[in-house]
Amino acid sequence: MNYYIPRAIEKKIIHASRQFPVIGVTGPRQTGKSTLLRHLFPDADYISLDDPVLRGKAIGDPALFIGDLPDGTIIDEIQYAPELLSHVKIRVDNNRRKTGMFFFTGSQVFNLMSGITESLSGRIALFELLGFSGEELPKLRKPMGLPALFEILHAGLYPDPAVHGVDSDIFFSSYLQTYLERDIRQIRSVHDLAVFQRFLELLAARAGSLLNVTELARDCGISHTVARQWISLLESTRILYLLRPFFPNVSKRVVKTPKPYFTDTGLLRYLLRYPTPDTLRAGPMGGHVFENFIISEILKWKFNHAVNAEIYFYRDSNGNEVDCVIDLGIRMVLLEIKMRASIADGDAASLSKFPEKKKDTHAYLVSCWEHRKTIARGIENIPWWMLGELLVGMIK
Repeated sequence: MNYYIPRAIEKKIIHASRQFPVIGVTGPRQTGKSTLLRHLFPDADYISLDDPVLRGKAIGDPALFIGDLPDGTIIDEIQYAPELLSHVKIRVDNNRRKTGMFFFTGSQVFNLMSGITESLSGRIALFELLGFSGEELPKLRKPMGLPALFEILHAGLYPDPAVHGVDSDIFFSSYLQTYLERDIRQIRSVHDLAVFQRFLELLAARAGSLLNVTELARDCGISHTVARQWISLLESTRILYLLRPFFPNVSKRVVKTPKPYFTDTGLLRYLLRYPTPDTLRAGPMGGHVFENFIISEILKWKFNHAVNAEIYFYRDSNGNEVDCVIDLGIRMVLLEIKMRASIADGDAASLSKFPEKKKDTHAYLVSCWEHRKTIARGIENIPWWMLGELLVGMIK
């Protein structure tokens, strides 16, 4: 039986709905965007542009379509009818003192953003919703061993497999089919869906590693240009997140090699074809999946609380590496991620070698060791289940 679990992003959306005429919630399919909005605004009318009949009407006569909608309408999958945006602008501009006039969801972040930038700049508050975070699920806020954790990571944190009991293999098989058929077929650069799925699987095998696009393209039998287009597509639908490197020279941050992470560990393990939580934990990708989980938790924290922060990793020519650098402007947080139940000498050594620390810099080893404890000068161990509490505490 399905039931509603409160989302961490709710307060931000409610606050914005009292100040902006339009609210937009983007993110991957099946993360609960429309469920969230329908729960927060139960009296709002709801329409989904997944419905081909409604989509046809919206595209055929967008002015009439918008004109017939009452204030407070939720429009699901707005990216299917971008023609509506300019008419929403007209209606909003005729009622500039009204707030909460429209609520949008969209699963193609960059495509939707381009239309919004042109039509609704200054009129819309935008949010991104990923799967459940540890902050939202009590079971992820308590100590547990790796076998129990990998039960959760194997299923993933989309609502259906995470809390509604849907078989994760069936869910992700259907999810991929829906994603490929509905979203990918609309993109001209994808001509062969079987090749694209193979591309996804090859990317999954590189999760948490430096991304060599030339090698990836060669292994998949496509051109370097097509590989880059497909990576951008996966970013735009928030299936993939590229963690970019930190360099003291800001201009270099976007031109060096990034690391790919999937926004859900369940989809990642499905693409990796691990049949059980135990095989996932014990396999060669176990540590990468754990790291992917921690990075996705940080990303969810940033989105759920609208935190003005940039997230990077650091690696120098000597092989010194920091898994995650959170730059909050006035402060900096360094994280080294280890899937260890005990701490060894040198596990956090790279944290002390980071070259550009701000005055207010905190360094942590995120591990499976259950003690929150200082392990070296200026470096503290944090059990992974306490990471959410740490992050939320930084913005209070």
